[in-house]
Amino acid sequence: MFSGVGMLFRGFGMVVRRPKLFLMGAIPPLITSVLFLIALITLLMNIDDLVTWMTPFAQGWAEGWATTLRIALGITVVAGVVLVMVVAFTGVTLALGFPLYDKIAEEVEDELGDAPPEVEEPLAGMVARAGRQSLTLILIAAVVTVPLFAAGFIPVIGQTLIPVVSAVFGGWMLGMELVGTAFDRRGLRRLRDRRRAMGQRRALVLGFAVPSYLLLAIPFVAVVVFPAATAGGTILTRELLPAAPSRDLGRVRATSASRAVSAGVMPASGHPRPLRGGCPGRSQSDGRA
Repeated sequence: MFSGVGMLFRGFGMVVRRPKLFLMGAIPPLITSVLFLIALITLLMNIDDLVTWMTPFAQGWAEGWATTLRIALGITVVAGVVLVMVVAFTGVTLALGFPLYDKIAEEVEDELGDAPPEVEEPLAGMVARAGRQSLTLILIAAVVTVPLFAAGFIPVIGQTLIPVVSAVFGGWMLGMELVGTAFDRRGLRRLRDRRRAMGQRRALVLGFAVPSYLLLAIPFVAVVVFPAATAGGTILTRELLPAAPSRDLGRVRATSASRAVSAGVMPASGHPRPLRGGCPGRSQSDGRA
């Protein structure tokens, strides 16, 4: 798990050494933060009119009951919008800045060496697939986060167990998104590919993803953390999908054998031909004996 935390710091170190890359990576979360802040301020400025419009049936109620209902509804609406913003922040940011984060992932791969060749994909198809997958992850997160948010009001459990479960779940979903670029580069473009690889090393994934999730939940800290988390996601992918030297060696041996067959040194059966004239160091008389 501590190795996972170290990946976030390694990612931060990599992007800090490249100020231009760091600044580019900070632009999308800054834009998302500003847009969400404007939306939240607009909502707060118009919350009275909104809840009044939502409760026409309370017009004939006693003033105290109507006011209590509208205050409760207003708090619920604001909390729900904030919850949606938290859930959608990563997906929206990655969607806004995917070319920049692809560049960060590419730089990390090049610095660490043995970068895999990028699997080509049409731009339109890539954008459509990325949007579809981000929407899927946002919907999954919303379906789980809303009940967790409601459970947070349960005495004792809501203040102890639920925050831990929420952080673990939120971190896992964040990890699913942060490894996406590096997985795509390796031709693993399905969400199930990410989930399967992450499931084999859960402690490592959560050690990286949960601290990233908690830091990204702090307003405007995400502007600094997001580029580092993106680089860390690429480092994590390289740990989850290490190179398979045995398979590479097998391909080399197969290629060498094929060339040997073509040269006539080895028959198709795979056994080497005996050297003509017998073995070195033996006389012909020894051979006849």
